[in-house]
Amino acid sequence: MANTLLVVDDLADWNPYYPSELVISFEDYLAHQSGSADQRVRVINLCSSFAYLSDGYYCSLLAEARNHHVIPSVKVINELDKNALYRLQLEDFSQPLAKALKKHTLHGELTFYSYFGITSEPDFQELARRLFERFPCPILQISLQLQQQWEIVDLKAVSPRQMDDAMQTLFAEALDKFSKKVWRKSRIRKAARYDLAILINPAEKLPPSNRGALKKFIHAGQQLGIDVELITQKHYGRIPEFDGLFIRETTAIDHHTYRFAKKAEAEGLMVIDDPTSILRCANKVYLADLFRTHRVPSPKTWILHKGNAEHLDALEASAGFPVVIKIPDGSFSRGIVKVQNRQELNLKVAELFAQSALLLAQEFLYTDFDWRIGIFNQKALYACRYFMVKNHWQIYRHGTHKTDSGSFSTIPTFEVPKAVLDAALRATQLIGNGLYGVDVKEIDRKGYVIEVNDNPSIDNGVEDKYLGDELYRAIMNEFIRRMDNRSKGLS
Repeated sequence: MANTLLVVDDLADWNPYYPSELVISFEDYLAHQSGSADQRVRVINLCSSFAYLSDGYYCSLLAEARNHHVIPSVKVINELDKNALYRLQLEDFSQPLAKALKKHTLHGELTFYSYFGITSEPDFQELARRLFERFPCPILQISLQLQQQWEIVDLKAVSPRQMDDAMQTLFAEALDKFSKKVWRKSRIRKAARYDLAILINPAEKLPPSNRGALKKFIHAGQQLGIDVELITQKHYGRIPEFDGLFIRETTAIDHHTYRFAKKAEAEGLMVIDDPTSILRCANKVYLADLFRTHRVPSPKTWILHKGNAEHLDALEASAGFPVVIKIPDGSFSRGIVKVQNRQELNLKVAELFAQSALLLAQEFLYTDFDWRIGIFNQKALYACRYFMVKNHWQIYRHGTHKTDSGSFSTIPTFEVPKAVLDAALRATQLIGNGLYGVDVKEIDRKGYVIEVNDNPSIDNGVEDKYLGDELYRAIMNEFIRRMDNRSKGLS
């Protein structure tokens, strides 16, 4: 479990706020002993000055020397101290700036404050969050100026001593959201062996886990001594507070889920889905070539390159029709079309090439259902049969106003045909030892791997239909095993 410390110049600086045993003076931090070598420590540096060689500067410097995670880091302190350094990192902020200021026609300058990425100005919230991710600092003064267009002209770390009563209230509320541990009773904090964050998106229409499953993950974790908390995209800065991260939001490379995974891995957390698995599973072109190279049984596959008409000629000659065309990073049957003739092929690939320079073509293998084998740590965990939507060739059918899905059947893994299990396990051995959902078609007693999902569906009432609560305990137990091994220095 990570231990959080709030460092101030003098304990009197904390008088306006609710008392917390986690608040210590800089003098106390100088003499602070980390405790056991495997305990992670997070430091929130609230000293009054971050000037070079000041107490605040040394606080962050010593924290990094002690392998404590600290905000702000010395790197951030140095960047915020020099306009030329931080402006280099603001080139991609034109879009959030334009969005924040679309209602503002004022000339001159505009200043607002960010407290752990939260601001009292709703229009500026996304901008504040993005700046906090880029420059993690407890309190940041952000100055904007309208020249030919709005620009960020100044970023300044602010001391808690400089805040009035209203700002202190906003700071306290933001701190409470940023770190739930600061004002939590110690007896509760010590009850759990580990802290696990589950990343979700409450607005996602087809999330990997429904609400019932999330509740069961939380309950299973509590039974096993894990304090499980649901977090969202806005909690990026809280990652070092936890021992593990479980991503239950649909993943993608150019997406915050991948950044969360990378950040968690860099901070030493146990993370599922790990960045390597996301990278390898997210792109069907990569998977197709991987399966071909290692002879994993899978449908015949062709790679199509934008602008190369010869690829389409070769596909028509080799595969015939119907044939399935896919964008490399589609999910839940999105970006997948079946074409019946050359005219349809030309039309559909032109549409899909607008999204990707490469497309995947696969021979059409029809089955009444797809097998989904859930694999964790190179072991089959659960098995489902997902049936096609009535009068359709896919599991999902996306309409203008709703998405239809076929029925399902969940069975014990020992009833799954050996060829299907073997194909699924062979495929995941090439990816890693994470949690995967392998889609397999069974034809003439042979399993054909369609794809490997790094973020498989685990819904209450579907994937857990056979194992019940044991499915959630098995996953939580594996998190504990890995976190135990990490604390012991094992792989």
